[in-house]
Amino acid sequence: MTNKIKNIFKKEKDPLSSDEKLKLIEASSKLVGPGVFYSTIIVIASFLPVFLLTGMEGKLFSPLAWTKSFILIVDAFFAITLTPVLISFLLKGKLRTENKNPINRKLESIYTPILEFCLRWRKTVLAINIVALLVGVLMFTRLGSEFMPPLDEGSVLFMPVTLPDVSNSEVKRILQVQDKLIKSIPEVAHVLGKAGRANTATDNSPISMIETIILLKPRSEWRDGKKKEDIVNEINNKLQIPGVTNGFTQPIINRINMLSTGIRTDVGIKIYGESLDTINALAQKIKMALDGTSGVKDLYAEPITGGKYIDIKAKREVIGRYGLSIDDINNVVEASIGGMKLTTTIEGRQRFSVNARYAQEYRNSIDALKKLQVQTMDFGPIPLETVADVTISDGPPMINSENAMLRGSVLFNVRDRDLGSTVKEAQSKLNEMITKMPKGYYVEWSGQWENQIRANKTLSLILPIVVTIIFLILYFTYNSMKEALITMITVPFALIGGVFMVYFYGINLSVAVAVGFIALFGLAIETAMLITIYLNEAMNKMVEKYGNSKETLTEEIIREYIIEGSAKRLRPKLMTVSVSLFGLIPILWATGTGADVMLPITVPLIGGTITSTIYVLLVTPVVFEMVKLHELRTKGKITLIDAKH
Repeated sequence: MTNKIKNIFKKEKDPLSSDEKLKLIEASSKLVGPGVFYSTIIVIASFLPVFLLTGMEGKLFSPLAWTKSFILIVDAFFAITLTPVLISFLLKGKLRTENKNPINRKLESIYTPILEFCLRWRKTVLAINIVALLVGVLMFTRLGSEFMPPLDEGSVLFMPVTLPDVSNSEVKRILQVQDKLIKSIPEVAHVLGKAGRANTATDNSPISMIETIILLKPRSEWRDGKKKEDIVNEINNKLQIPGVTNGFTQPIINRINMLSTGIRTDVGIKIYGESLDTINALAQKIKMALDGTSGVKDLYAEPITGGKYIDIKAKREVIGRYGLSIDDINNVVEASIGGMKLTTTIEGRQRFSVNARYAQEYRNSIDALKKLQVQTMDFGPIPLETVADVTISDGPPMINSENAMLRGSVLFNVRDRDLGSTVKEAQSKLNEMITKMPKGYYVEWSGQWENQIRANKTLSLILPIVVTIIFLILYFTYNSMKEALITMITVPFALIGGVFMVYFYGINLSVAVAVGFIALFGLAIETAMLITIYLNEAMNKMVEKYGNSKETLTEEIIREYIIEGSAKRLRPKLMTVSVSLFGLIPILWATGTGADVMLPITVPLIGGTITSTIYVLLVTPVVFEMVKLHELRTKGKITLIDAKH
């Protein structure tokens, strides 16, 4: 096939006849077709872990994987069907060889001497790459981790909590003070706060929980050098009110966290057991142990005790003397304090109950409740305190249960540090205490950490399977274990650049970064596959000319054809890489909503693409030459691979 194409290029007749043109297009299409097919399978297979992600991360990233996969499938279909047809119409005039292109000629003149230098100093080049790999591994171990990069929603949700027995008037005063102080910050546009629960069955917030949505002005109106983190810290410093524990999050992620894990902060420690008092004691111990841990902010143990209840206990020995029953006492309490339904009013299609109860001044204190009048048959009205004990007692403000067990929780957010190392330090502080917990009590880490563990488990299970699948695809492409291994070696060296970029950008490892590395995985193998096929094609040409034996082949001849296989096909390799880079680099300067999530995907892709290109162009030929020279020394000939791409 190669000789036919060469002969067509050598023809002096211009232009090509119709039959020659169609034969050339047919030959080239047959050469390219299998490569398009196999590279499409490899890239789609590399996205298999993304397809299998569940929960929030699956919903966020599976559209990306599906979109890319469908684009590749359609692209492969058009590449082997429509493209040859279009070329048959557009291919006019005399064909030009690669060295006629001035850009390609310049690139070859730069690349060839560098490649010759690398081939001369094979061991040094490999040593440098191994050192770079070890440095990359060291950097990887120093990277922080988190579930997902925080998406800047543009607003802040301030969620302070106060004591569970706070009164309505006091919480209203606190809310007004907080709103005034927040509004005094120049970057704040609007403030809206609420205390307690909304009129919905899905909101179980107690009166002690305040939610304040803070809308910020456009960044162009902020003070110079101010970041969102600075504004949050400024709000936190201004709102240090005794008895109030501050908490900061964002409106959307807060709702997602509460719906998916039941925890309203980044991390929560759920304590399960049978006694609320024991759970409360354990929660306070955990809170004290975590206090002062770097990165732990807004630390708060949900109150299990501290709620105030009015207990009205009938004096059984007394009510009999007055001719009363327990029901009589209960009816008075219900009617005066809780309210009694009298009738129902109908307005259109809506029905409203009409309740009656005592005016507030008759029920707003313990003394007022004690003076409530109870009607008797023989003695007239008597005070409630005569026939009942009216007292205030402590109890749980809210009873939480999960998995048929009582539950308490210690909550905290993570700021100024990555989630993974913060939780691991917290776990190390709690390990000794957790092992000595009473029988029937245990703790469970929840919130973003729970999601991170789930995503990591999915990725760790599926990634080895994907690597095996890709290796088998390469093996069936080359029909050679050795060539498949040469191609697979590219992957760790491609990841070096990704790790370097992630490290220097200060990005934590997350599901988004993992998706970036997964995309890089497929791209790196695709590029390595390309050069391996071109090098094998050069070996076939060499054997056609010199034969395949130790007597006819020398190191210089093998090197000459390796340089030819690498340099003469430089343009398609660089085009493959350039298309990816040109599409990705603009994301580095993106500043809009969503850029926070896109950057961690893009950064490893860009860094890895650059290093994998360097490795493929300079190191793969070195490894290939060493393998072929070893084959020549041990077997007396080199192994030829008829690789189709």
